[in-house]
Amino acid sequence: MPARTVASRLLRFIRSRVAWFSRTAFFRRVGPSIMPPLERAMKTLTGGRVQMSGLLVPSLVLRTTGAKSGLERQSTLMYVPEKTDSSPVGSMLVTGSNFARGEHPAWTTNLLANPDAVVLLHGRRISVTANVITDDEREAVWRYIENQWPGYRGYERASGRVLRIFRLVPVR
Repeated sequence: MPARTVASRLLRFIRSRVAWFSRTAFFRRVGPSIMPPLERAMKTLTGGRVQMSGLLVPSLVLRTTGAKSGLERQSTLMYVPEKTDSSPVGSMLVTGSNFARGEHPAWTTNLLANPDAVVLLHGRRISVTANVITDDEREAVWRYIENQWPGYRGYERASGRVLRIFRLVPVR
């Protein structure tokens, strides 16, 4: 079996286990407390080049403008890349799961108020425009996301709300 196939299967196996663990009641309870300090520590250790969550899942840092304050806000998020043949960096899908809590995360409110944002990805700064996924494309986008992260929509069911999904489109 080719090495690429083995690596792909191994990555899919690891992601399925991480996805399962991230949906447990335990992780939803402790994740919001432990992940931010771990992310800050990794940022300090690596000079911002590596995100803790990025070791197992595709992650980015999203910089938004606060909807009320107007101040820059920063969030480390899991994302699903949408590759294109015409661009080295395609659009990125981010979901406001908020550890399956009942309220939307603040960064989603910020994007609704001001869709112009910046993504830090692999040491690159990318200006983006955020587009809310419409009802017409929602099911297709969920299928695409769950192809990468099986069971991820479980966050929506557990939260009791419709999760906001955004497509971050690089500004050319």
